[in-house]
Amino acid sequence: MTAITGYVRAQKRPGELGVHSLDHFHFNVPDLLVAQTFYSEFGLDMQPLGGARLAMKTFGHGHTWGTIGEGSRKKLGYLSFGAYEEDIGGFAARLSDLGIARIDPPPGIESNGLWFLNPDGVPIEIKVAPKSSPDEKSGFAQPSVGPGQRGAPANSAMPRTRPRRLAHALLFTPDVERSVNFYIRVLGLRLSDRSGWNIAFMHGIHGSDHHMIALARSNAPGHHHWSWDVGSVNEIGAGAKHMLDKGFQKGWGLGRHVVGANLFHYVQDPWGSFSEYSADIDYVPVDHDWDAQDHPGEDSFYVWGPNCPSDFVHNYEAD
Repeated sequence: MTAITGYVRAQKRPGELGVHSLDHFHFNVPDLLVAQTFYSEFGLDMQPLGGARLAMKTFGHGHTWGTIGEGSRKKLGYLSFGAYEEDIGGFAARLSDLGIARIDPPPGIESNGLWFLNPDGVPIEIKVAPKSSPDEKSGFAQPSVGPGQRGAPANSAMPRTRPRRLAHALLFTPDVERSVNFYIRVLGLRLSDRSGWNIAFMHGIHGSDHHMIALARSNAPGHHHWSWDVGSVNEIGAGAKHMLDKGFQKGWGLGRHVVGANLFHYVQDPWGSFSEYSADIDYVPVDHDWDAQDHPGEDSFYVWGPNCPSDFVHNYEAD
């Protein structure tokens, strides 16, 4: 069979059961038009779906990374994880062995996947899907020029920042340790790093970024941010500047995290949560056992950057 140019054949850790990707997410907002404007300006390819929903895609990639519906308030709807076809039977058996009840898909969702609730009552799906998490560390460029050359384009010639893919999701939970144990036992994720039980980061066993999901302590479940992979500091800065010019002034960055090591800039959406431009995050290969550590608070957040906004870790879904 002829290889598809530009794709690396997915690898699989033998003899272990685990999801390979955060396939997509769903959440509701009070106004779809506002959501379409925000995420389009952020650089995503927003496309209409049936049933008053929007699909969140990245330009040049056919995958749907997320969907948005309309509701009375902003609220996380569900998370869908991708698995290899030969592993679905194992996941069904695991749910049964653990006494986790299966549920129907949310109304209006057609799915042959396995549906159940996480400890906070958020619907989770495991379904057969192509691997959308990376099979190698994503490319990162720091282009420069030699003496006698101009190093920056004019503002009028600066290209728009277009994220390449979904990088990860950070979720709020009242009990980080309980949630970590759930995602290990049920989905086969592994702990990458944590800081006490205030925040934890988890990766996939078949090769993924340092974290596919992160979990932060709050008084209620919710969604903190979606993170989107870009290829350079310049793209992060250009995206931040564009969003500022479009009136989305609240955010945080430019900075570099300690845990995961990614460069970042967050833009606050109209409902208090964030979208992150992220670049150069650590990567956990399929054949590598990552040394998970418990980091003290001062070594778990960011190495450098501006002061963090006072409401950065506020869970607006709990209001």
